Amino acid sequence: MPAGTGQVRFLAGGAHGVPAVAVGAWGSAGGSGTGAGSVSQVVQYILSGVTVGSIYAIVAIGFNIIYSTTGVINFAQGEFVMLGGMVAVSLLRVFPLPVAVAGAVVTVALCGALLEIAFFRRLRHPSALQMIIITIGLSIVIQEAALHIWDEKVRSLPYFTGTEITSIHLFGAAVSPQVLWVLGTVSLAVLGLHAYFRYALAGKAMRACASNPEAALLMGIDAATMRTASFALSAGLGALAGCVMSPITMTHYEMGTGLAIKGFAAAILGGLGNHSAALVAGLAVGLAESCSVAVLPAAYKDAVAFGILVAVLFVRPHGLFGSAEVGTSSREF
Repeated sequence: MPAGTGQVRFLAGGAHGVPAVAVGAWGSAGGSGTGAGSVSQVVQYILSGVTVGSIYAIVAIGFNIIYSTTGVINFAQGEFVMLGGMVAVSLLRVFPLPVAVAGAVVTVALCGALLEIAFFRRLRHPSALQMIIITIGLSIVIQEAALHIWDEKVRSLPYFTGTEITSIHLFGAAVSPQVLWVLGTVSLAVLGLHAYFRYALAGKAMRACASNPEAALLMGIDAATMRTASFALSAGLGALAGCVMSPITMTHYEMGTGLAIKGFAAAILGGLGNHSAALVAGLAVGLAESCSVAVLPAAYKDAVAFGILVAVLFVRPHGLFGSAEVGTSSREF
């Protein structure tokens, strides 16, 4: 689909597989420089930014779930997104799409739990640097394993609704119905997590471990089980994001690195450990990227996003919504 037609197109060719938005210049839709065309292009960029930002937000929330419960910054979080798409593509050969997506989420969640049991549970008082090195190493191992299992080919799930040429017109902008699937899934996931941490007994136990691990242990909460549950929940959430974004971004074994970097940037920008703020920050990063390509070459979109991050951290090192002491009061939904 040629740029300038008013359509949103997501490419697999972004940096490290991060979704890239290909749209025309400002005012190119609906006529050159017309007011209606400018409005439709503004809506187009906003929708593109919100869609990509939603994925960053999901990755950032995955970072926060594990950090809040264990204090570990899991740089393998992006690989869970990649695995979700890849496993779903493989399962689709045998099962219908809904079953393939559900199976991918369960499979990757189990993988996340096994990683915690195998590599983190037996550690005794590890330093933050040791944790970071382990998660980076796990990211590399998962990436290489994916290369050997699925090779270097780009894969994708079929569109949940319609086809790649199906579009919905909103305020003059044309978007794929899959974009609505992404936004709806992210919204339901955030609401579900809010209810889980607020009302579910297991969610309250995870919050207790985040707030005061020693007190939680004295109250009979199994901290080890909660850590495993946090890895499983984070991995399953990432896998779900990987499935819904696969039709419009494609899935590649290298895509996890770029997503982890952007998700981590969103988590830091919102305040590490604050799930609600991660959603806002993820959307902000996505919108910054999308709008930057309207006035700057696409190669600079990563620089713009991280430029905003650096500028904010100079003013508020604990993030836009984080508390001055990250680790207790900032760990909330």
